[in-house]
Amino acid sequence: MNSSELDSLTDDNDDFDYEEDTIENRFLIFSLADRSYGIEIKNITEIVGMQTITEIPDMPSFIKGVINLRGKVIALIDVRDRFRMANISYDEKTCIIILNIQNQLIGLIVDTVKEVIRINTQNIEEAPKFGESENNRFVQSIAKINEDVKVLLNIENLLKDEDKHTLEQALAIKN
Repeated sequence: MNSSELDSLTDDNDDFDYEEDTIENRFLIFSLADRSYGIEIKNITEIVGMQTITEIPDMPSFIKGVINLRGKVIALIDVRDRFRMANISYDEKTCIIILNIQNQLIGLIVDTVKEVIRINTQNIEEAPKFGESENNRFVQSIAKINEDVKVLLNIENLLKDEDKHTLEQALAIKN
């Protein structure tokens, strides 16, 4: 899915201030089980269907391996596994969201991509703190949209520094 196809997913929120059409306050909403999550579209390169995954030995279980996407090797994170949710088989709805995080391409495997929406900053609240749990680091904020709640993710925290280092070394060997 390219940027024009991303635009076609857009569901313009009625309470948004339309001063100019930018990527600010636009989020890609995807689902895992019956939960909705969002990530800022400014970090998204494209969305593709499932690809053949080449496993890399000695990686954390949530790093499923790598794909070759038009000559670029991209590491894949299964977000369900990362969030310690029950694993399911990949199907025709399963997508890979390709992100550019600090000039490194990473793919997120999600159950399904739903839409791109605008969220007014007035509808975004700081994530609740549940102690010092490491799991809090994935949540950037919470968005209230009508009666629904979307968890907005901090994508830069999906990998710990040691995971990034291990992955970088594995990819260096692979290339």
